[in-house]
Amino acid sequence: MMLIGLTGGVATGKSTVAKMFGQCGAVVIDADQLARDVVQPGKPAWRDIVHTFGTGILNPDRTINRPALGSLIFSHPRKRRELERIIHPRVAREQQRLTRQAARIDPDAVVIYDVPLLFEAGVDTRVDKIVVVTADRETQIARLSTRNGLSRSEALRRIRSQLPMNRKRRLADFVLDGTKDTRRLKQDVAKICKNLRAL
Repeated sequence: MMLIGLTGGVATGKSTVAKMFGQCGAVVIDADQLARDVVQPGKPAWRDIVHTFGTGILNPDRTINRPALGSLIFSHPRKRRELERIIHPRVAREQQRLTRQAARIDPDAVVIYDVPLLFEAGVDTRVDKIVVVTADRETQIARLSTRNGLSRSEALRRIRSQLPMNRKRRLADFVLDGTKDTRRLKQDVAKICKNLRAL
């Protein structure tokens, strides 16, 4: 079994690439989904977040208001680190459980761990290979504006909160251009899948 870390900058097309790996037969584990799961109301991470950031970040149904929490942490690096300390260890444990489960089902599985903060959270030390999805900054800003309704300055804050793209490229085993059209991007993903199976 191989564990592959899939990362990139915000709004580079990483989720699209993750789906394409799934279509190639890889098992995809989504760190963002795991992070949503571990902060469900009443769970230990949820309690820690409410204790740390207050009830102002809750929706009426007691779920966490992600845009409210996001605007708070992306403008305060210290608060962002506090949130990461609460969430990252729990997400890591869940990812490891799902990876073991995939290996039991298929000892030759290729498991793609789709994780935005792969380098920032130290996950790069736990994976066999790294795939980085890139996009130019203006594309990232345009996508964040369309997808999340962020202003240019808010989008830049999100982008700058992550490791610079040129450093991620240098640390990658495979680099994909997330601005390519779907057909060409699928071809590139299929090539990587073939290479990984050969390994």
